[in-house]
Amino acid sequence: MDPGNSPVFVYVIKSDQHWRFYVGLGLDVEGRVKEHNAGKTRSTKPYRPWKLVTWFERETLSEARALEKWLKSGVGKEYIKRHWANNFEKDND
Repeated sequence: MDPGNSPVFVYVIKSDQHWRFYVGLGLDVEGRVKEHNAGKTRSTKPYRPWKLVTWFERETLSEARALEKWLKSGVGKEYIKRHWANNFEKDND
C-alpha cells in the first residue's frame, strides 16, 4: 500500500453473527468493509457480515501500522471493548 499524500485509516469492524471484532487498515474504509463482507479476507470470511464500529485517521502508513499493532494487543483490545462495549455484548443465544 502506498498512501502517497492520502491519510491512512485504522478501522474496527464487528461481526453481526459472532462475538468477534477485527482491526485493519486501509485507504478506503468503506471499500475495506465491503471486501470483508464479500469474503475477500480469509480471516474474516467465516464471520460475515461485518459492521463498521469506528475508525481512526493517521497521516502516515507507519503511524497507522503502529496504531493497528497497539489495537491488536491485549491492552488495545480492552480499549476497544471499554469504549465500544455496546457493540461487543455477547448474544444470549
